[in-house]
Amino acid sequence: MFSFTRTSFELTNKPFLKKSYTIEAINTFLQGELIGTTTNLIKGPEQLKAAQENHITFIGSSKYLKQWETSKASAAIINDNLTVETGDNRALIKVKNADLAMAKVLELFNPAPPVFDTQIHPTAVIHETATLGKDCKIGAHCYIGKDVQLGDGVVLYPNVCVFDETTIGNHTTVWSGTVIRERCIIGSHCIFHTNVSIGADGFGYRPSDDGRGLVKIPQIGHVIIGHYVEIGANSCVDRAKFSATIIGDGCKIDNLVQIAHNSVMGRFCIMAGHSGLAGSVTLGDGVIIGGSASIKDHTTIHSGATIGAGSGVVGDVEAGKTVLGYPAQDARDMLKQWVVMRKLAKQQS
Repeated sequence: MFSFTRTSFELTNKPFLKKSYTIEAINTFLQGELIGTTTNLIKGPEQLKAAQENHITFIGSSKYLKQWETSKASAAIINDNLTVETGDNRALIKVKNADLAMAKVLELFNPAPPVFDTQIHPTAVIHETATLGKDCKIGAHCYIGKDVQLGDGVVLYPNVCVFDETTIGNHTTVWSGTVIRERCIIGSHCIFHTNVSIGADGFGYRPSDDGRGLVKIPQIGHVIIGHYVEIGANSCVDRAKFSATIIGDGCKIDNLVQIAHNSVMGRFCIMAGHSGLAGSVTLGDGVIIGGSASIKDHTTIHSGATIGAGSGVVGDVEAGKTVLGYPAQDARDMLKQWVVMRKLAKQQS
């Protein structure tokens, strides 16, 4: 049985040890308010409970202040509306938003991506009609089909397939195992993580006339993905039956998410893991869908709405509204129902 030790952790995280900063340098980078100081060099960020003396941590809520007292971290990034003592040889950096500040610190310590020894690996198969922009990197065993167009700085890690007549915009990164089917249109600065499927057939079947089988409905559309879209590992975006399945600019999609044929997502939507859109769902701008939520076909969720985790949406949702439950309804009403049901259960027990 594997026994985890801190030594094994440190050995497998050597990239963090290659960078170190003084607390003053980090504060200059964040433009925060430095309270106290530490002589320890900061070699990486870490959560409060696991942090050691060369770590910086963050506190974004008052409920974590107690953990600072027992944490071994030398420094913490903290919301400026919170108050806590620094302690001996420890420092605080006060900022408006600790979560966003920590994101910047993570960038400081972010290890370099995998190295390409050659810009285009000799085992890659690239059709003679394909067009590659400047500084593209194509990994081992990639396939690029007929009339594909790659913009400048596109990175395809090993074992990526891009099929015929697909267009990918500048500086998009596609990780190993991803398959982008024919005629897809992909924007710039996108990130597709491992084993993403884009443009596979939508799920379309009807019972045959004789009732003895199922007839497959051809899916002749395609997929359009905007700029700055990120799609997590093992997620699927199906091609449309006709026209296009569309994902708007800036959408962020978690792992194991299903987006069915002819669905349309507005800008800056978020979908958490295991959630899914059935066919022809429309999302406005800024919609948030919690983990494991499912949305019925031909449903419209208007801009700014939030769907709670595990919810089942069977009808349209108004702009800015938060819904919860199965079937989903106004979150406040659903919470009241749960309170009543809990009281009834206690009375009967």
